[in-house]
Formats: sequence, C-alpha cells, structure tokens
Amino acid sequence: MSTPAIDRDVVIADTVHWLEKAVIGLNLCPFAKSVHVKKQVRYVVSEAETPEELLEKLMEELQHLADADPDKLDTTLLIHPQVLTDFFDYNEFLDVADAALEDLGLDGFLQVASFHPQYQFDGTDVDDISNFTNRSPYPTLHLLREESIDRAVEAFPEASDIFDKNIETLEKLGRAGWDKLMGKP
Repeated sequence: MSTPAIDRDVVIADTVHWLEKAVIGLNLCPFAKSVHVKKQVRYVVSEAETPEELLEKLMEELQHLADADPDKLDTTLLIHPQVLTDFFDYNEFLDVADAALEDLGLDGFLQVASFHPQYQFDGTDVDDISNFTNRSPYPTLHLLREESIDRAVEAFPEASDIFDKNIETLEKLGRAGWDKLMGKP
C-alpha cells in the first residue's frame, strides 16, 4: 500500500501560516521576519518516506544553501511530512543531520535547527506549552547560515534571553490561545 500523495501547496501554506502567525507573529524568533519579508526563505517539501531518503535530500539542500548567494537565499525549511513523524525518531535523526554537515565540510558554516509537531524538550510533559516554541505543522529541518545567526545576534544583544521570553509569551497565550492563533477549533 503506497503513501497518499503530498499536496505540496497545502504543506507550504500550512508552514507559512505557522511562520507568520507563531514564529513572526509572536516574535518567537526575532530574526525570522527579515528573511521572510525579503523572500530569502526556501520551502522544500520532501517526498522521502525513509530516513535514508531524507538524508539524501538533506545533503542536497545543505549543498544548495551553501552554494547559493546569501542575498537571495538565507535559509531553507526542509519539510518532510512522510518520514520521522514520531518525535523520538526525528530527534535521533538530528545526530545524522549533524554528521551530514561534517561530511559535507559545512559544519561551522551551516547548522540545522529542529521543529516538529510533537516537539518535546527534555524534562517537560508532552502538553507543556513551552514545547510549542518548536512545534511546527510538519516535521521540519531548518537549515541556516552561521554568519546569519552571528549577524542577528549582533543586532539583537539579548539573544540569550529569547528562549525564556518565548516560554513567557506562550504561558501568557496558553493552549487555547495557541489553538486559536493556529486556526484550530
């Protein structure tokens, strides 16, 4: 039995909605608005159904980002709705993603950040609102340039406070507020 086809447009629209409403709208990442407005975000929907297929696509996209003009492409969201849907499997794959950076000689130049619909920080309950800082509509690997992070941190000196401010924002919003923001009944 084959996996149903992915509707790329829906996956991207859902991801952009999350980016605009939560990540930018709640200012969970003060660096996201600029690259979004400048259209420097690449949205890639992978049809991978195995971790091996995803690794191949990840390596392609890491190289693509490394080779791209940073003024045109600053970051990539590699969305993979059919593989690593279990958070713990996804979390284990992050070590593979880091190894891919090293294999490509891109460690220190690019990095991979993680977002997942079931994201759970160590030591939290599954429904803890703090987990929602990293909850996306689909499993997503965020590929970004180290130099962009460095520039953003220079422009935002309180970068180390972002995590705590995000949790505070989400605690004020609450689960009902999050669901409303995301358009869930």
